[in-house]
Amino acid sequence: MILVIRISGMIGLTKEMQESLHRIRLRRKYSATLLEETSFNRKLLKKIRNFIAYGDIEDQEIKKLIAKRGEAKENKKIVVEDSLEQIKKSGFLKSNLKPFFRLHPPRGGIETKKIKLLLEKML
Repeated sequence: MILVIRISGMIGLTKEMQESLHRIRLRRKYSATLLEETSFNRKLLKKIRNFIAYGDIEDQEIKKLIAKRGEAKENKKIVVEDSLEQIKKSGFLKSNLKPFFRLHPPRGGIETKKIKLLLEKML
């Protein structure tokens, strides 16, 4: 899985880049989403790489992300283990979670685009 975090706002974006960010469900600054690792997604991420931070993420970080920032589609309780298995099995969009995560602005600022360090600052 690839974690993608939007790190810049709307200023300086072309219409094509806005559509690309909208397509992967990153409509606001400091929002995140999970994507499957496909060639199409890699090409899309390369196109908008100046406005996002992205990288491969392990199951342990996904569990933390779901536990702290995951929101259910309906008013149901989130079970982290079940949600993780559902994401692995059928994909992020078909899980019982909303297709994005709302994150805090990074504590201490964005010094690097290393995804694990950035995620720790934003949880």
